[in-house]
Amino acid sequence: MYTTYREVIAARRFVEPQAYDWCIEAHYDLPTSRKAIMSSTADSIAILRNVLDPWKDGVDSHEPQRVASLFTEDAIFQGLHPYSVGREGVAAYYESQPRGLTATYRILETRQLAADVVQGYLSVDFMFTDRPSLNVYLCVLVKRVVNGWRICHYQVSLPH
Repeated sequence: MYTTYREVIAARRFVEPQAYDWCIEAHYDLPTSRKAIMSSTADSIAILRNVLDPWKDGVDSHEPQRVASLFTEDAIFQGLHPYSVGREGVAAYYESQPRGLTATYRILETRQLAADVVQGYLSVDFMFTDRPSLNVYLCVLVKRVVNGWRICHYQVSLPH
């Protein structure tokens, strides 16, 4: 865990020496949201699972409001219907899904895009009670907010 620019720069060496000197002289601390600089795929996977496991539980139990609470207020959501922005659209989408729908997911790739943003690329199987399952690819961006991590972008695509 890094809490100051000095520690980040010493570990990452990603700025010019002059900027490093300025940070040291100013005793500039990182904002709270930047204090945890994650460096491993395991960290990214853990963050994704902490959001996606409750998402799966909400889908499986047909609780659209619970699912929507896992998204940011301004989340861009693209399921297999026209896209929406915000939790209201997410809740409406999952409300329209049939009861008995369940989801299983597998994380295929992760990227840490910033200290407070993680990208996940997944394979998701949606199982229905009255028709064959549907396999999709899902790309999510999860963002650290005041009360934890939330999905800020959700994009589904069908395999070719």
